[in-house]
Amino acid sequence: MILRGAAALRYLSRPDPGHAGLLIHGADPMRVAMKRAEAIAALIGPEGEAELRLARMSGADLRRDPAGLSDAMLARGFFPGPRVVFVEEATDGLADLMADALKAWRKGDAQIVVTAGALPAKSTLRKMFEGHAAAVAVALYDDPPGPEEIAAELTRAGLPRPPAAASDAIAALAAALEPGDFRQTIQKIGLYKWGDTTPLTPEDVAACAPATIEAEADDLLAAVAMGRTEAVPGLVRRLEGQGVQAVALCIAAIRHFRMLHAAATDPAGAEAALSRGKPLPPRLKEALVVQARNWGGDALERALSTLVETDMALRSQSKAPAMAVIERALIRLTYNVRPATSGRPAPVRGV
Repeated sequence: MILRGAAALRYLSRPDPGHAGLLIHGADPMRVAMKRAEAIAALIGPEGEAELRLARMSGADLRRDPAGLSDAMLARGFFPGPRVVFVEEATDGLADLMADALKAWRKGDAQIVVTAGALPAKSTLRKMFEGHAAAVAVALYDDPPGPEEIAAELTRAGLPRPPAAASDAIAALAAALEPGDFRQTIQKIGLYKWGDTTPLTPEDVAACAPATIEAEADDLLAAVAMGRTEAVPGLVRRLEGQGVQAVALCIAAIRHFRMLHAAATDPAGAEAALSRGKPLPPRLKEALVVQARNWGGDALERALSTLVETDMALRSQSKAPAMAVIERALIRLTYNVRPATSGRPAPVRGV
């Protein structure tokens, strides 16, 4: 039996105990390992491995000792409960052995969970599992986690459904991070919000995001705020290559320019404003002070208005390429920076 998409993900979270075998294959070893662990935990419970109800073996082990699979499948342990035989790094050379084991399987025997790398459509191991009435084959591709997977990770971390802005930021992380890193980040967000009943915000997500993506985004926003027009396209391409979404960039830009606006309009001055709250590294604080002074309150208000309009455009039904929309807006914002020595603001051009 073949399962795809949402049906496959639902099955992996709650496999049918009446099935004899499950094959999970894909090019990303981490993605395969995570789904395999999820499926095995659902079959034997959280204490299954500690109670010796999980037998592990590799494809190489079975090539040396073909009888090991049937022995493990029929073995009875000291502890009661369902059992699993897990075979990793399987190849087409084991297809006949797996077929015999599935044919001999009876209710009460250990279920067989097999993992493999990416298997082509003509793979004999894949065809055998796909064509068996009591077995399931699931192919995992390198697509970003979908809404159901993200929702499952949030639930696992004890997080309620977040507002739209935070959901967009999480979706951007899902597209940019490896599966294991994404799961760890969601768990980190869950710990960060432990005991906090306020809705999740994009700022919360950014506070827990890996430094690599945040650093790239910071470089882009610094280039925009300093008027470095020529640097923007390349930085946008790099972030796009990492899977960062246009909406997430727009949210980060709004957050950055709000901070600059608060600093530029503070009666005590930009430096005093940035000294309050969370401590900033000295060099970053110095750069933000320069940015706030170069822009001034009026220009920053207009920049924020532009960014909010861009955010609305990105969330609309427009068919315009999202990254091109945010890149165009950021480039035009760079034209609005006034030199610190000029003594008067440059005209703010429409975006």
